[in-house]
Amino acid sequence: MWRFSRSSGPGGQHVNTSDSQVELRFDLASTEALPEVWKARALERLAGRLVDGVVSVRSSEHRSQWRNREAALVRLTALLAEATAPPPKPRRPTRIPRGINERRLREKKQRSETKRGRTSRDWS
Repeated sequence: MWRFSRSSGPGGQHVNTSDSQVELRFDLASTEALPEVWKARALERLAGRLVDGVVSVRSSEHRSQWRNREAALVRLTALLAEATAPPPKPRRPTRIPRGINERRLREKKQRSETKRGRTSRDWS
């Protein structure tokens, strides 16, 4: 559902008469456009943004209502795409190869010896 209102910002005298701010509201809880799995995932992920199961997106950065409509639609699409994306695969822990660990320790020891060699104890 679209709603329009007067937008703050640039626009001159015409801005006082034109409803260029756009609010797009999408009833996520009762939509049948999404599969149930996606809908449940989106409801869970967007719980903080929902008001009675409705997600709303606002756009007022452009001076024309048409461009604000497009911006709001793109924003809502991106929001829903991110919310309905499948969860990432769980990370499988891997072991560090022994050779790499040994090389790291060997280089560490060598660096320590280099630094130790820079200090001379007899300043006399």
